[in-house]
Amino acid sequence: MLEGVAGGAVEASRGTMPPAPWAFTNQEKVLKQLVREADRPWEGRPRVVLLSGPAGSGSTSVALRLAAETRDRFPDGQYYVDLRAGSGESGPDSAGVLLRLLREMDVDPELVPATEEGRERLYRQLTAERRALVVIDHTTSLAQVRALVPSTPDVLLVVVVSGPPLLLEAERVAVPPLSDRHAKQLVRKVAGPEYAARVKAQLPGVLERCRGNAFALHAEARLLLRDEGESPSEDRSGAWPEHPVRTAGHLASLRLGPEALRLCRLTALGGWPSVSATIAAAAADVQEATAARLLDEAVDVGLLDALPDLRYRFRPEIRRQLAETATAEYGVGKCADAVDRVLDALLARVLPASRAALPESWRTEVPEEYRAASGSVPDGIAVLAAEVANVARAVLVAEEHGRTDTALWLARSLWPLQLKAGHWDEVLPALRDAARCAEESRAEERMAAALHFQLAHCLGETGRWERANRAARAAVTYERAAGHLRGEASAVELLGLLSLNRWEYEEAYERFAEAESVYRRIGPGEEGVADLPRALALIKRHQGRALRGMDRLDESRRCLNRAVDFFAGRTGAPPEAYNQARALTDLAETLHEAGDDTAALAGIAQAEALLPSSAAPHRAYLAGLRRRCEAGTAR
Repeated sequence: MLEGVAGGAVEASRGTMPPAPWAFTNQEKVLKQLVREADRPWEGRPRVVLLSGPAGSGSTSVALRLAAETRDRFPDGQYYVDLRAGSGESGPDSAGVLLRLLREMDVDPELVPATEEGRERLYRQLTAERRALVVIDHTTSLAQVRALVPSTPDVLLVVVVSGPPLLLEAERVAVPPLSDRHAKQLVRKVAGPEYAARVKAQLPGVLERCRGNAFALHAEARLLLRDEGESPSEDRSGAWPEHPVRTAGHLASLRLGPEALRLCRLTALGGWPSVSATIAAAAADVQEATAARLLDEAVDVGLLDALPDLRYRFRPEIRRQLAETATAEYGVGKCADAVDRVLDALLARVLPASRAALPESWRTEVPEEYRAASGSVPDGIAVLAAEVANVARAVLVAEEHGRTDTALWLARSLWPLQLKAGHWDEVLPALRDAARCAEESRAEERMAAALHFQLAHCLGETGRWERANRAARAAVTYERAAGHLRGEASAVELLGLLSLNRWEYEEAYERFAEAESVYRRIGPGEEGVADLPRALALIKRHQGRALRGMDRLDESRRCLNRAVDFFAGRTGAPPEAYNQARALTDLAETLHEAGDDTAALAGIAQAEALLPSSAAPHRAYLAGLRRRCEAGTAR
């Protein structure tokens, strides 16, 4: 058991590797190469395999079959991460890959370090002295996996690439096409003995089209089970795509009715990371119930993959093929209309959800037409989490379609997700693109300020300090240009927090004092005046933390006591248990530094009583602080 963020205990599970494909056929030679890498003498050389092959070659199946056949070799854990579920076809960055791997290890989200460096350290701690297999599927760049190269002898890293191999120092294993003999075996396995006659009649054409591509062979075998009467491989268009995967998609398209095929083509246009009935309905301009039925029809013929929670995903090659066909079939104008409808549907989904998640915050103010709908959203955070990858994609799509305001509002909607749920890695791509778009388009100052503030917050939470400072300073500049005092003070306060997190206590205190002076310039009747007492209480808490770092302990205690009184409701404001607990924790830290551990322990007990059970990191931090204070009283 290890110590994670805020001193919390971290222990990895054994993972949940997906099942190996039942119809796996004749890649024994490749498997032997993988097993040799797992069993060779260590000699200080990391065990890394780069498993590559063309799209649809079956490289994923090989990796999963390896896991199934080597379970005894890796009794301490088998971990699988699929990088396709990102905001674009390039997938997540290295920090995002580490995050997904730690989630696969069942590390409590509250205990995952915010920075890439911290995540890599935790990953290495969790795999040290363990016999484990790590599979990273659909890798697109060397940077994604460089931090995962094992440093211990009993961990095997398998990096799976669809396409050309990466420049990774590893045992390179190529997945070849299946021979005709083994391709026949695969088709017969999938189709089953009851369809032997049909398989025999169609095999020559299947083998010619699929060219040993495992995905295409599997897809055509499934289609053989559906077709009655007519030739299952009949090409009514008279043209064959060049790539076997595209051929399989083309044949699947022939099995769909015109309504379902139109829906798939129009839905494929935006390149959405995942598809729901809401998105498909908007793309095709049909009712959601109709879209759900048509999506299931597409799954039945293999044109679409089903995901959890009633969502779906196209394979990249098939999605591109469908999008190209849509443009040729319906024209550029109708295709652009379909994408615009999806953008509108995403706005209608995430803006009310954002407001519902933080109904009192001025940072979740939304245009008038979306406000009423927020009252019918039961869990805004859940909605935003489900759509965050699509929102990140939509920011770029909206910009390409000349819809700058849409791009900026979509990114603005993600504030509750980064503030309350800590989805910094998922949110960051959208914020980077939106902040750049705001600059290039000369967007309204308050919009640009809000986006740079969100970006700075996200960068700071993930330890990218210099970039966070630049974004926060840009937010200050935009807010000043807009004459928005509340926004300016908030952005200056963020600069102080960034300095505080880097232990630059004097700089932090100066920024907090500056923020306080800006807040106090808000006069009666001006925007933000109602929030002023609470904002000043938070500033006092932050000043108290900075003063403690400067060893000005008496001043620190006075500031923190004022914050505690405010959040306890002693000054007439409504009590806030969580912020009271945070202020009590800071006060206990100051009392401990001053040598008054008895008073510090009393404050810790009060804070623990106020915190909900879900506040795991803060409870873990309090436990560590309690141990320090108890050691002080023992002395």
